[in-house]
Amino acid sequence: MSRVGKAPIQLPKGVSVDIDGSTVAVKGPKGALSRTLHPDMAIAIEDGVLHVTRPSDSRQHRSLHGLTRALVNNMVTGVSAGFTRVLQIEGVGYRAELDGKNLVLYVGYSHPVRFAPERDIAYNVEERGRKVTISGTDKEFVGEMAARVRKTRPPEPYKGKGIRYDNEVVRRKAGKTGKV
Repeated sequence: MSRVGKAPIQLPKGVSVDIDGSTVAVKGPKGALSRTLHPDMAIAIEDGVLHVTRPSDSRQHRSLHGLTRALVNNMVTGVSAGFTRVLQIEGVGYRAELDGKNLVLYVGYSHPVRFAPERDIAYNVEERGRKVTISGTDKEFVGEMAARVRKTRPPEPYKGKGIRYDNEVVRRKAGKTGKV
């Protein structure tokens, strides 16, 4: 049995789950999420605890068991606590700022790069424009937006300039050596 799949999902206070066939809708204090899952996986609610079960031990059902449980758990966590990704901006003159709710990046191009908040994404800029926090309820979409922001200027290996994740380690290269 899948270790991830058989773990129960505790529903925090204020979170409600509606199951309609293979569609799961979760509502909480931070918002609402809905997702259609594989129809073979069975999801049941008992005393404020969600359980995901599989119909057989076939290879496909074993692989879908943990995935389904993880997706539902991410939805429950997202509407109750939310998800965040933190990006660090390194480089002389590189900075970020908020223009209303839009994120504006100045990262060495001739023009500023703008990101409008899609769905329920919220941006926050700290440390004089060097730290950007992206937050929202959908874990997958928060990660996607962080990847889009990082893609505008990925960190380069010689000076380390660019946008990186908070816990990312950039492998540095030595560069050219002078003639002797």
